[in-house]
Amino acid sequence: MASSVLSNSDRMRESSRKQKKKKNHGNRDRHQNQNHINWKSQAQKEIYSSKLVRALNQVRLSPSNEAPRRGRAVREAADRILAVAAKGRTRWSRAILTNRLKLKFRKPKKQRASTAGNNRPKKPRVSVLRLKGKTLPAVQRKVRVLGRLVPGCRKEPLPVILEEATDYIAALEMQVRAMSALAELLSASTSVAGSSSAPPS
Repeated sequence: MASSVLSNSDRMRESSRKQKKKKNHGNRDRHQNQNHINWKSQAQKEIYSSKLVRALNQVRLSPSNEAPRRGRAVREAADRILAVAAKGRTRWSRAILTNRLKLKFRKPKKQRASTAGNNRPKKPRVSVLRLKGKTLPAVQRKVRVLGRLVPGCRKEPLPVILEEATDYIAALEMQVRAMSALAELLSASTSVAGSSSAPPS
């Protein structure tokens, strides 16, 4: 009798443990789904496109006329809008937004006056980390490279890097689709405007 009571209490404890585990697992999955946006949806593409058009109008109205600066400004605007569309739910979006703030408040560097007699070429610096990197196994090297490619994931563990990279790649694919659609619209509108303004022959 005592053994059956013990086994019943053990079964109850085990079942409550399983229920807690299942509940925690479900909460974690729900939390992960809340952190990631469905980048493939048409609604998300339209939201991103409308914000991108506004940001590109601001870039167009900015006083800088140099092509390299304007190209960099377009790329930064597209990335910033992508991070805003992610609503800061991911590491990569927060890293892009905080990096933008750091650049905004950074003081410009003063140029050092170069001396006439000091024209020797500088030796390339070899850091200890670079030497250690050559002895790492191939998988660890690739994980480190992937961590550098995804903003905000430089020192993160592999599971975090993979999760962030998955979301970042989906966001970049949506960005490419939206920018391609905008480019097609602009080229179509310029060709229509060009043909209507041409003098009749």
